[in-house]
Amino acid sequence: MSVELIGYVGHFNSSETMRRAGPALDIDHIEAVAKAHEYVGFDRALVAFNSNSAESILIGQHVAGVTERLKLMIAHRPGFTAPTLAARQLATLDQFSRGRIVTHIITGGNDSELAQDGDHLTKDERYARTGEYIDVLRREWTSPEPFDFDGRYYKVRGGFGDVKPVNPAGIPIFFGGASPAAIEIAGRHADVYALYGETLEQVAELIGRVRAAAAPHGRSPGFSVSLRVVLADTEEKAWAKAEDILARATALRNTGGNQQSPHNIRRKRATGEAPPNEGSRRLLAAAAKGPRLDKCLWTGIAWLTAAQGNTTALVGTPDQVADALLDYYDLGVRRFLIRGFDPLVDAIQYGRELLPRIRALVAERDTRAAA
Repeated sequence: MSVELIGYVGHFNSSETMRRAGPALDIDHIEAVAKAHEYVGFDRALVAFNSNSAESILIGQHVAGVTERLKLMIAHRPGFTAPTLAARQLATLDQFSRGRIVTHIITGGNDSELAQDGDHLTKDERYARTGEYIDVLRREWTSPEPFDFDGRYYKVRGGFGDVKPVNPAGIPIFFGGASPAAIEIAGRHADVYALYGETLEQVAELIGRVRAAAAPHGRSPGFSVSLRVVLADTEEKAWAKAEDILARATALRNTGGNQQSPHNIRRKRATGEAPPNEGSRRLLAAAAKGPRLDKCLWTGIAWLTAAQGNTTALVGTPDQVADALLDYYDLGVRRFLIRGFDPLVDAIQYGRELLPRIRALVAERDTRAAA
């Protein structure tokens, strides 16, 4: 695999520009988007998690059941399920899907969101707990015999997973977080380190920090970047489409916001209050430099929403966006999570117009490098 293209299967049809109209678990939407991703050629799709959402492992099980080839990235928050049980749940799903699973460990950087699930540890304590959690996951996945584990947060006696993942090495772990505590754990544990869609300069700097943190452990993680994409057949039309997206997102927030979004985001932007997590602060630092950065990186939605999650976008023709993505590829990124503002419609457009161009450019780049 020289490049992996990852989409997004939401729990319902919604975005910054679309108010949720259906239930919190829209089965028809999940099935339609999952099947569309498989049909148009995405390699994998993210199933997200937050403190008030439907459960990601169970949604992943359903998506695996209605698709045949689409691989899945299951977002999972440590600390609420015993790691021994979580390891067996994920291994069971991996077996049912015939090895199509990776897990994206989401420690969480927002104290208020974590408190919704009864977690009142500090951020540094949460990341320390995550490190132990991943240790236990891997022991459960790989140990051929019962094991003991003694940590600050977890103590296991005679732990053993009778069900193992398809791959004897275990399930690959994606990991995010840009604080010093997060980078330390990423260096020890991440198979793939996941970044938001920052500027090229920011991505290069963060990749360097993660590689430095991983080196003492003899590890060399891969890297993934998450970006929104706005496409049109001309550059002018693409930027006009982006401005329309921003106008609709602004109007939606001014009339009560999106049910998917925390109620306090508009207040934070209005008062200038900094977001609680380092990843969002980094996106806002980029957005402060202007709405258009690098070749075609757009920060308008990030600025509007206090960079709540994956909110920067590449804007342009399919050729322009593919070319911009290859700049990240040249920095060492081999996985791209790409999603839009109209989940089903955009995924189909990306499959037809963007994914083939990305793969063709990567193939050309790899051929030249080999020569």
